[in-house]
Amino acid sequence: RRHGHTGDTIGGIWIAGGVRKPFTEDRPHNLASTAADCDAACRRHGHARHPSSREIRRMGERSFQDRQARGMAQGAWKTAAKESNEKSSLERMKTETCTWYEVTGSEREEMVANQGPPTDQVTVQRGTKAAVQATRRTTTMSATSPKKVLMMGGTRFIGVYLARELVRQGHEVTLFTRGKSPVTFQIPDDTDEFYAEYASKIKHIAGDRKDAQGVKEKLSGKGFDVVYDLNGREASDTEVVLDACGDAEQYIYCSSAGVYLKSDEMPHCEEDAVDPKSRHKGKLDTEELMDSKNINWTSIRPVYIYGPLNYNPVEEWFFHRIAAGRPIPVPNSGLQTTQLGHVKDLSDAFMCCLGNENAKNQIFNISGERYVTFDGIARACAKAAGAPEPELLHFNPKDFDFGKAKSFPMRDQHFFASVSKAKSALGWAPKYGLVDGLQDSYQKDFGRGTFRKAADFTTDDMILEKMRKVVVA
Repeated sequence: RRHGHTGDTIGGIWIAGGVRKPFTEDRPHNLASTAADCDAACRRHGHARHPSSREIRRMGERSFQDRQARGMAQGAWKTAAKESNEKSSLERMKTETCTWYEVTGSEREEMVANQGPPTDQVTVQRGTKAAVQATRRTTTMSATSPKKVLMMGGTRFIGVYLARELVRQGHEVTLFTRGKSPVTFQIPDDTDEFYAEYASKIKHIAGDRKDAQGVKEKLSGKGFDVVYDLNGREASDTEVVLDACGDAEQYIYCSSAGVYLKSDEMPHCEEDAVDPKSRHKGKLDTEELMDSKNINWTSIRPVYIYGPLNYNPVEEWFFHRIAAGRPIPVPNSGLQTTQLGHVKDLSDAFMCCLGNENAKNQIFNISGERYVTFDGIARACAKAAGAPEPELLHFNPKDFDFGKAKSFPMRDQHFFASVSKAKSALGWAPKYGLVDGLQDSYQKDFGRGTFRKAADFTTDDMILEKMRKVVVA
């Protein structure tokens, strides 16, 4: 009733207009179809599955009058639901539905031997190992026929992982970039065999998306089924692509949670007020543009993204200070609460949108499932790097004139968003916790001596100098 349904079957009774009646009284339709309808309703709203028609029938064959007399009508439903969920949980522990991307090493060899090479979606028998992994994540990607995919961007960060997953699942992927960076390069996650296959399958179109005429000439008539727009900043950036690929089945856009208006009520939800003065206003305009068109679009709003190859100084900023054995400056109390999401979880969310009816004309927040304080991020980064707990140096930003330099890599406020909608509608869930996600980033990037920006401790030294003067005084 919470979702406005009537005629749903629950525990040996059916509900019509809020009035409970036994199966024997004026049933609107047969038992099997009632169970199927209720099962669909439950699944549509992300609840644990409804008992099967057989289970419902078995319950209906019991004496409803006896159960009613003992006040156990609801008890029968709860018991059946518990047994059903326990059975489903056991099945998940035995069989985990995952992508080829999540299977490595000996597991790949065993899977190919037992099940053949991968298709769009791979079901892997992982035994007791799955029991551990299933508690962290069970993500089912939308099974869809191979698509001809255009990706705007794809050579820096998010697209590096997303393009690989699309290729793994059998899609034809074309990257549209300016051609200033290598179109493909091997990353630590790649085996030599996979990278060779990936590099041979990726297609590339060189161009500048700001050149409307050039975009039209290079993209029109190419027959792309799906467009992933990862680097559009202004509505005009996207409009030219929409015009050139007007017959695409789906347009999936990377927006930002930075569009939300600062609020006292957290976490941010997709329906929250947005800030027309945000530095991400162009992404808001793009969402409005897509909504005004007669197209199938989806917009993803990440919070702070982290992971190997991150070109924004998020975890890298902390790793530099930890590696140098320096104190970590943290503004104010350090209890400001925020949220980080791993790039591979974001890539998975983009994959879950592909061919998914629940993603049509929708906006989704994507990030990690847990929130964390600024102090907590510093300690988590140290733990991920295998370093001692760092010294935290709290300072008041109002006491300093840093000019245009940034003294901390995140906005000095509470900033986090709910991912419940994505979990419910897309069947997506993040696989990385904060520490293991940071370990993945450290081990496959900074810990190998690779990073995007060299360390700059200028603002740190300003803070330290002032703090020393305060101590001396």
